Amino acid sequence: MFTRNEIIEILKDDSKNDWLFSLADKVRKENVGDDIHLRGLIEFSNICKCECKYCGLRAPDKNIQRYRILEDEIIQIAKNAVDMGYKTIVLQSGEDAYYTKERMVDIIKGIKEFDVALTLSIGERTYEEYKAFKDAGADRYLIRIETTDRELYKQMHPNMDFDNRIKCLKDIKSLGYEVGTGCLVGLPNQTLESLADDILFFKEIGADMVGIGPFIPHPDTPLKDADTGSFTLALKVMALVRIMLPDINIPATTAMETLNPNGRIIALQSGANVVMPNVTSLQYREKYEIYPNKICTHESPDKCRGCIGAKIKSIGRSISTTYGNSHNKN
Repeated sequence: MFTRNEIIEILKDDSKNDWLFSLADKVRKENVGDDIHLRGLIEFSNICKCECKYCGLRAPDKNIQRYRILEDEIIQIAKNAVDMGYKTIVLQSGEDAYYTKERMVDIIKGIKEFDVALTLSIGERTYEEYKAFKDAGADRYLIRIETTDRELYKQMHPNMDFDNRIKCLKDIKSLGYEVGTGCLVGLPNQTLESLADDILFFKEIGADMVGIGPFIPHPDTPLKDADTGSFTLALKVMALVRIMLPDINIPATTAMETLNPNGRIIALQSGANVVMPNVTSLQYREKYEIYPNKICTHESPDKCRGCIGAKIKSIGRSISTTYGNSHNKN
C-alpha cells in the first residue's frame, strides 16, 4: 500500500511505469485470478437533464439526436445478450426522468428472470428509488464521482451538488449493492494531488468496482478545445487502484482503446479484469456519444463479443463463466 505522497511521486515519475504495470498485473493475478468478466452494456437513453461540461449527452447540446429505448425492447436486448453468454447486464443512460421508479422496477424484474447479475448506471436517485431497485433484484450500482476535488467538481458539473453525489454512494453502499465508481483522468485544472485523493477515496468508501477513463474532449461541449487526457496517466491511475484495492473489479474502459488501438488489452495486462462490450442495438450506438470516436459503434453485438474474445485469448486469459461478483473484503 502506498501513502498519498508515494502515489503522487509514482504519478509524476514515468521512469517506473513498467514496474508499476507489472506489479498491478501481479496483484490482479494473485487476488482475482486470470478470468476476465464480460458485462453486456445496454445504453438505453441518451436523454439527460445534466450539464456536465465534458459530456456529449449534456442537456444543452442541440446537435445530438436523442433517443430512448422502451421497456420491452430493453428487456429483449438483455435477453439477446444472455443468449450470447453474458452473465452480467449493465443498464446505462443519461439522467432521463421518463424512467420512473415504477418503470425501472419493471425493467429490472424482467431482466432478472434471465438469471443474470444486473448493474445500474443511471445517475443520482433518491434513497427510496435505490431501495426499490435493489428490492426488485438489481445487484450493483455504478455512480462515478469523476473527481473528489470539490472545486473542480463544481467547475465541471453546473447545478450539481458534490455532497449529494457522496450521499448517493453512501446510500447504495448501505442498501447492500456492489458499489461502482470511478474518475476521469486529464480534466482541465486537475492535479496529480487530486488524482491521488481520488484513489484514496475509492479505498475509503470500499468500492467494489472502479472505472478509470482518460478525458476525451467532445466538440459540442464547453471543453471542446481542452487537451485530451493522457492514456499513460490513466493507465497509471488504474494500476494504482489495483494495488490499493487488490480484490475489486476493474474494467478496461473503451475510452482507453479510443486513444490507443490496443488500449483494453494493455489495461488487462496492467491490473484490469473486466470488459464491457456494447450489446445495444446498432441503430442507437452512434447516438450515445459521451466522447467522440468511440470504438465499436458500427459492430454488431455478436462481432463485438467475438473480437474481444479473440483478444482475450491472445494474451492467455480466459472468459469467466461466473457472475463476476466482487471479491472485495472491505
